[in-house]
Amino acid sequence: MKNIFLSLILSAYLFGAFEAKIKPINKYTKQRMVERKSWHKGCPVPISDLRYIRVKHHNFYRGEKMGEMIVHKDVANDVVDIFRELYEIGYPIRQMRLISDFLGNDWQSIEADNTSAFNCRKTSTKSGKWSKHAYGKALDINPIENPFISKIGRISHVESYKYKKRVHKNTSFTDRAILLKKDKAVKIFEKYGWKWGGDFSPYKDYQHFSK
Repeated sequence: MKNIFLSLILSAYLFGAFEAKIKPINKYTKQRMVERKSWHKGCPVPISDLRYIRVKHHNFYRGEKMGEMIVHKDVANDVVDIFRELYEIGYPIRQMRLISDFLGNDWQSIEADNTSAFNCRKTSTKSGKWSKHAYGKALDINPIENPFISKIGRISHVESYKYKKRVHKNTSFTDRAILLKKDKAVKIFEKYGWKWGGDFSPYKDYQHFSK
């Protein structure tokens, strides 16, 4: 019991407390979204329905960082509660930047192993439908460690091939970022009613959660 108590004190000293803020999209963030191609006229949601979130998370370097994300106003509180619980279990996130930093390019965001949410884009299928990301009601988390795998086993991003076999091997940050069905991180999302892409069939989208 004494060791557990000391561990909790040390953890609080090293990492401090969880922090998060939800704000309407201000004119500067709107300009950033428009100029850097993550939102444009014709998108399925107006900017007034979106919210800007800053949230503290554990990173891959034994530290903490304030990340940023844009989501629909209807799920903003959910997202903060989920990331609070992820923070509490020590789940690591490499980085969390707006898709605007990648000119709305989902490929480049994934290559950077970036955790993101809103992006006004269509699905990757031939349906031509808007993605859940275009509504701000989906997010991708640690996409290199949690790749999209096609029904024939194809992975588009080379760095993700080492994570094709879905198993925890050690306690490294990259290994802890891998999402498996029974992991606490997945259960946290499910508790708030979010669906996980790891349950999709015939393809798998392990990075993806949506509501």
